Amino acid sequence: IYVATDDARIIDAVAEYDVIGVMTSEDHESGTDRLAEVAQLHQFDDDDIVVNLQGDEPLIEPELLQQVAQLLVSNEASISTLMTPITSVDDLLNPNVVKVVSGENNKALYFSRAPIPYPRDAFSKTKCIMPEGSYYRHLGLYAYKVSALIKIPTLPASELESIEKLEQLRPLSSGLNIVVENACMIPKAGVD
Repeated sequence: IYVATDDARIIDAVAEYDVIGVMTSEDHESGTDRLAEVAQLHQFDDDDIVVNLQGDEPLIEPELLQQVAQLLVSNEASISTLMTPITSVDDLLNPNVVKVVSGENNKALYFSRAPIPYPRDAFSKTKCIMPEGSYYRHLGLYAYKVSALIKIPTLPASELESIEKLEQLRPLSSGLNIVVENACMIPKAGVD
């Protein structure tokens, strides 16, 4: 287990545990960029799988970490992630709840802060009732093949990423496949 950070206090805090603390550059725009630095520093193999558990999700269940890694192992994709059903109209309309739609073979088609797919007919009547259909919340948990992980920081930011402020749109817009499936359980809430 590696802990990547640009904060010496975190390195000090993890020193007493059986983990490898890695001090990284302060200049990273995302956790993905920080992980790519660690993968290069420690010369991970291209086919290795790295699971990104972000610092604001310390209560995530180990089963979800295993699931996202196994999902990548069993699919021909560069990245894997998980989703859970959206069951309330408040969550569907909340821009802080990132939505995902997927297509054949569970490949992610798009991530958005907007309600997707957009329930035009239902919302033409009211936005107070949860529309019928399948709506999914994206969990901010990823597994990467190292070959993709180290490529992502070199990719140009896409227009979609800039508009939505969602870093996963960069690899998706650049043609990297992201596979997604329903989480085996509903995770505990993050800390932010």
